[in-house]
Amino acid sequence: MFRLYPFISILLILSGCSADTADRDVSGTTQNQDDTTETTTKVFNAWLDEEFNTYLDFYPQSKTRLGIMSDYDKLNDVSIKAMERVLAWRRSSVADMQAKFNRDELSEQGKISWDLWLFMLKQAESDVAYRYHSTIFGWRGPHTGLPNSLINYHKVASLGDLDAYLARIQAVDRQLGQYLIRAQAALDRGITTSYSNYQLALENSQRVIAGQPYQPGESTGLWRDINLKINSLIESGDLSADEAEDYRAKFRSALLNEVKPAYEALISWLTNTMKTLDRTRTGASSQPDGKAYYEYRLQRNTTLPLSADEVHATGLAEVARIHSEMDAIRDAVGFEGSLGEFFTFMREDPQFYYPSDDAGRAAYIKLAENYIAGMAEALPDYFDQLPRALLEVRRVETFREQPGGAAHYARATPDGSLPGIFYMHLIDMSTHPIYRIENLSYHEGLPGHHLQLTIQQELQDIPQFRTYHGYTAYSEGWGLYSEYLAKEMGFYKDPYNDYGRLSGELWRAIRLVVDTGLHAKGWSEQDAIDYALANSSKATNAVTSEISRYLYMPGQATAYKVGMMKILELRDRAMRVLGPDFNYGEFHGIVLGSGSMPLPLLEVRVSEWLADHESRSPD
Repeated sequence: MFRLYPFISILLILSGCSADTADRDVSGTTQNQDDTTETTTKVFNAWLDEEFNTYLDFYPQSKTRLGIMSDYDKLNDVSIKAMERVLAWRRSSVADMQAKFNRDELSEQGKISWDLWLFMLKQAESDVAYRYHSTIFGWRGPHTGLPNSLINYHKVASLGDLDAYLARIQAVDRQLGQYLIRAQAALDRGITTSYSNYQLALENSQRVIAGQPYQPGESTGLWRDINLKINSLIESGDLSADEAEDYRAKFRSALLNEVKPAYEALISWLTNTMKTLDRTRTGASSQPDGKAYYEYRLQRNTTLPLSADEVHATGLAEVARIHSEMDAIRDAVGFEGSLGEFFTFMREDPQFYYPSDDAGRAAYIKLAENYIAGMAEALPDYFDQLPRALLEVRRVETFREQPGGAAHYARATPDGSLPGIFYMHLIDMSTHPIYRIENLSYHEGLPGHHLQLTIQQELQDIPQFRTYHGYTAYSEGWGLYSEYLAKEMGFYKDPYNDYGRLSGELWRAIRLVVDTGLHAKGWSEQDAIDYALANSSKATNAVTSEISRYLYMPGQATAYKVGMMKILELRDRAMRVLGPDFNYGEFHGIVLGSGSMPLPLLEVRVSEWLADHESRSPD
């Protein structure tokens, strides 16, 4: 298991306090706090909500995702100057917090809020040294993220909403231009990403401006969405046919005169950059100050003080352990051959794949929906709190779809206007074995990201920022833990699906090995691909897509297994301490009931809960 800070050290690091102010009375509970503490905490929470509203003023697109209609006609300012303004505000906000409130006078939940508000400043300050290292255009990025956000989150229910949409379309060139300035500034410093990432960004950018109105072809992306939203206003009677044509002309002009040139500039930059790229330089360690940058990325994503060597060794050990469990399944299904041959069989045998046509894609989505529905019926036995928001399974939009791209989740809007969405890249069905969809459904849907993020969003009596912000090791650790929990709940009745569960966990263990290999041990992109193919049954296209992702986001891939192992470690501890009094619903309520948090603070939360149990137990 991964080492943790000592108990007091965690609090010192998170709160920045002296030992006197950092001590917690873990034997107390919020019920025992006096009225003064409750009143002070309410005032503190109200202050934090005001600060969070100020924070959102920097990010109009985040407001839209939260269903807040102010600044509906604006896009985020993503310039370096804007980043500096946000950091200056954070410093001022924390100074104001420390001047107005005393951490010792807050409730336990209030202290968590204090620690997190301070922790977020510490993270922002640590980001400054590496603000040019983070890749902008690659496996993901604003080139696909911006149109996706506009299509899915900018709702049009009135003429005012349509005008705001037009204003945002007209601002695309400004925002993409700011990103491009930052990308060039990184390039000037000798900081690049892999050729494969630039190639992905190039292909996706070309798809964004494919078809009408840019060139002959099927209407897709923004133009299709614009017409759908205009037509909805015609149907509602808010827009006449003549007015609609005027709006179409304005949007067409914005797409041709603002959006298209912005993407053409990006395409040109990517093309020229790729011509001069040193393809032997891939991982973070090959970049200027790369070793320190990767250490920062590991700690940023895992929220733990882990070295690359520790993570690499843990990954190798976990790969070996999971291989032994897969061997048992190989024997159980009667496969005659080595584990490596079993991997090839699972990767290539056509019985495990739907065809790459609309019928095959529909069948795959339907299978996911069925697994989620079955899990929903079982949740009350393991969870005391259930999400209210709806969940949908969708294929990724064409302009950002990648062969072998990883499934992902987009959270529901707080007002319920948009459900949570489990997205899948289904352009190439040969990268999506049927035996993997069950555990993916639990990870992305229930009881994974949809349950965790919706519960977080629906939490009451905590500051709003805690319902919104997240930590990768916590959320992705929960997602992988959810796959494991489903086995304990009696799912994966098909042994091949249980192999799929193990292959999902195996892949997260492989990530520990290849991520550290790429960024700390001098591995080439091909080295990582070869290791992954030799040790799993994942399809080749899926592997190459995943490796591009790890090069794009150093350290992020390690958070899944690290987070899962920490949650399991805390649960095992709770089971030992509580014995027959252990209850899944209560434990899950403790883990999920305070929102996303760094893993050291989650351990503090579980420790306080267990101490409270022990204090109430009869002698």
